[in-house]
Amino acid sequence: MEIEAIPGVGPKTREALTALDDPEGALERGDVATIASAPGLSQGRAVRLVRNAIRHRHDDPGGFLATDRAEAVYKGLLDRLADRTVTEYGRQRVETFYPSAVDARIAETETVATRALERDVDQAVLDALNGLEPLSEPRDVRVRDRCLATTDAETYSKARDAIPEVSVELVEDTRSLADLARGYATVIALDEEFAGIDIDGDVQVQPNALASPVEVVPERVLSFYGANRESIRAAAAVHRVAGLDCELDLEGLLEALDRIDGQGTVTSDEELSRLTTAVSELEQAVSTAESVANDRLTEAISETDVTVDGGDLLSLAERGAGVDSILARELEAEFEVAVQAARDHFQEALVLEPEEIATGERLFPEEPTFPVERNDAVLSRLEEELTTARDRRAGQVKQEVAAELADQREPVTDLVHRALELDIEVAIARFAADFDCVMAEHNGSGFNITGGRSPLLEEPPEAVEPVDYAVNGVSLLSGVNSGGKTTTLDMVASITILAHMGLPVPAESATVPSVEEVHYHAKSRGTLDAGALETTVTDFATLASGSATKLVLVDELESITEPGASAKIIAGIVEALQEADATAVIVSHLAGGIQDACETSVTVDGIRAIGLEDGELRVERSPEKNHLARSTPELIVEKLAGESSEASDEHSFYRQLLSKF
Repeated sequence: MEIEAIPGVGPKTREALTALDDPEGALERGDVATIASAPGLSQGRAVRLVRNAIRHRHDDPGGFLATDRAEAVYKGLLDRLADRTVTEYGRQRVETFYPSAVDARIAETETVATRALERDVDQAVLDALNGLEPLSEPRDVRVRDRCLATTDAETYSKARDAIPEVSVELVEDTRSLADLARGYATVIALDEEFAGIDIDGDVQVQPNALASPVEVVPERVLSFYGANRESIRAAAAVHRVAGLDCELDLEGLLEALDRIDGQGTVTSDEELSRLTTAVSELEQAVSTAESVANDRLTEAISETDVTVDGGDLLSLAERGAGVDSILARELEAEFEVAVQAARDHFQEALVLEPEEIATGERLFPEEPTFPVERNDAVLSRLEEELTTARDRRAGQVKQEVAAELADQREPVTDLVHRALELDIEVAIARFAADFDCVMAEHNGSGFNITGGRSPLLEEPPEAVEPVDYAVNGVSLLSGVNSGGKTTTLDMVASITILAHMGLPVPAESATVPSVEEVHYHAKSRGTLDAGALETTVTDFATLASGSATKLVLVDELESITEPGASAKIIAGIVEALQEADATAVIVSHLAGGIQDACETSVTVDGIRAIGLEDGELRVERSPEKNHLARSTPELIVEKLAGESSEASDEHSFYRQLLSKF
């Protein structure tokens, strides 16, 4: 798929999409989250791009929803589906479903829907999906303890592009390379000419380093997995509880993830943890060890009586000796014990290895002195040794874990994507279960719905009375106010739109017309002025003359003008729709007058009113064929006539009034 060929993709959008690793693949699979992660693209823009990509792939001209009311029904259906998703990705992805007249697009979604209807959705699946998010690409990963070095300007440019996470330096010779080694823990020389040189510091000659960026910057891999570890864990859980096929060794993957934290830092290596702790607690351990030695010496001195006669004192003074000499002579044993206690504490506090202990032994003096003080030169050397060992171990462990995870990037991406897509199936399955849905059949013209329900009603699905209705051609639908006429139109529109989306429909069975456009005209608000009336008539003239196959639903168009003129206008619209072979339902209280005004035969269906009980209207919700329904005023007059004390008198006011209907 060429990105430029997708409607809505201009130069700026193309530039934003090319920042993604695989924009074509993301558009192909409908990955709204990935598209929305492109610089400057909003979620709404991403949804439109994905829909446009789908239309482009199926050569779909669009235009199925031809009126605002049809669009509103579609939006309402999307909301019902979105309410049954678990993830934010699912809510976004739902918006890429749209009604179409293209068989291939319908069949594509029907495959997903059919699979969803076979799926059992339990709480374990919902719980696993709850922690799932799309994978994200960490931004601005920077590694400051190493650099790449080269003498070649072209290699320098390639290195900056290939491995932007580290600094790349131009050097002139071995001396400038040595200067770099003093500022970085590791320098990776990219030129063969530096092989065999002897430079202080960690200088590695790797002419092929650009071909193996993971070895140079394992943080690239680790930061990705660190940022996405919880979502990957959730995806693994989804695969397990939902029984999805998986090519990965999930146990091995999860064990590798256990070795890093959310920042991609390796955390589970014991030796690295020991060295990291030793470096961070070195100063504190030395200070405490000094205190241990000095506390013991202080106690020993305070408990010891030292007697120095005049001759000894004079001898010591002549030799230039001081108090240390007295300590050496009188408290030598106590000093050795105190210093050994300091060394033991230091070694235990930092859990030092034998070679590190050897250096640590020299931290404290061999000759008695008070107070006992560290040897700063030895401490500095030990800190350098521990830091070097820590960094070396960190690099080794990073490379081990990164090497283990690097080759799994693509299957892990598939793992998470399949889990996210399951949320769509879950939403469809939950929608189908809540509304007792089935897959619809497509017919050339006309619809036949058994046990249909409008999913747009606010009451619980189980409280909605099912409706049977079939129309082939053009029908007028009559009925009392609040009898369910508009709800019936919503049901027909919903089922037709859902079927053309390839999704299950809320009915026991349903056959829908194979149409290219749905025109749903909502109830007019008040009488239109002359200009608005002219526009409305023009719209219907255009609708009737177009070549596209249509489903037309009209709700009480008679308010466009005076009742007598309305009946004639609607009659003309009926005749035009019949001539265009449209499938149409026109709700009207003027059905009888329209039927009389038509020069062709037109079916009048009616929602039969049973009567009024305690002020509540009772009706048979399923329209009856060839039945002109009674009006609400007629029912009220009939009720009054029956309740009147003159009910049996044919000449009573109510009886005479009732005879007018």
